[in-house]
Amino acid sequence: MTATIRVQGNESDLERIPWWAGNARLTELSGRLLGAHVAHAGLIVLWAGVMTLIELANFDPSRPMYEQGLILLPHLASLGLGVGSGGEVLETDTYFAVGVMHLISSAFLGFGGIFHALRGPAVLETKLFPLFSYDWQDKNKMTTILGIHLVLLGLGAWLLVLKAMALGGLFDPEVGEVRTILPNLNPFGHLLGTEGRHWIAGVDSLEDVVGGHIWVGLLLIVGGIWHMATQPFGWAERIFVWSGEAYLSYSLGALALMGFIAAYFVSVNPVVYPEVFYGPLLQVGLDRYPLFEQGGELTARVWLANAHFWLAFFFLQGHLFHALKARGFNFRTGKLNATAQIV
Repeated sequence: MTATIRVQGNESDLERIPWWAGNARLTELSGRLLGAHVAHAGLIVLWAGVMTLIELANFDPSRPMYEQGLILLPHLASLGLGVGSGGEVLETDTYFAVGVMHLISSAFLGFGGIFHALRGPAVLETKLFPLFSYDWQDKNKMTTILGIHLVLLGLGAWLLVLKAMALGGLFDPEVGEVRTILPNLNPFGHLLGTEGRHWIAGVDSLEDVVGGHIWVGLLLIVGGIWHMATQPFGWAERIFVWSGEAYLSYSLGALALMGFIAAYFVSVNPVVYPEVFYGPLLQVGLDRYPLFEQGGELTARVWLANAHFWLAFFFLQGHLFHALKARGFNFRTGKLNATAQIV
């Protein structure tokens, strides 16, 4: 089965795309693409809810978390939920509530995704849906969408700050207690390389972690407002390719970078990823498999670090693939298309 779509408004220029190409079939169908994105969000939230409840059903409070193949419960425990002195799990009702809330949320997202995929307009017209309609070549609209995403990410960073300062605090492995965190607003030593030996992964206090999130959130929100209020500079217009394929490559590249940083962070940092929940710190090297290991013991930290690394690796391949396609490289012929944009 293949899908026929209209490319850049030219009915005579048709491209046939196989069903397994996924969202590529929806490139010019903004309404259907919105449905796919909402449904995708619903699947992610569904996974989080289901896995939380599965982990909870198999959780043994008498054993360390890191020995039980868990990933979500250690994250919740690190946020100070359900744990007390020494990281002991005192109650699990909070974990159950988190799982159920994710399941309920996934139902609403799933309904929205199905509606836009089957019943909603295939294309969100500018006059009827000015906020959600777009054209891939509309540079101003694309930077506005980027700005909205940046603001949302900034607010997400500040949610951690709110939890740390006003909503019960975080688990601090240094003292073995859940406590309220007062942020250090000058947490730049690790970022600038003047402290520690692991760059930002060497951060050694929750005060610095929370202070860093304040600055990250501020930069994201200010950057988002900037992108929403301004138009791309001339040099930016010339450097970037303005197409759906290119935006996908940019996103995958960013995910790859964050994945590699997260893999290193979880392997060497005991403050954000306490050993009581994730297991001992890891040895890092390219001459072994897994890349991140701890004496052969398969702790939550081992497979979490390796999962991040390999996901980031494949995201990087996707970035390169779609970046080359966006620049006009034809993988069937191994050559650039005659109309390829070369910068």
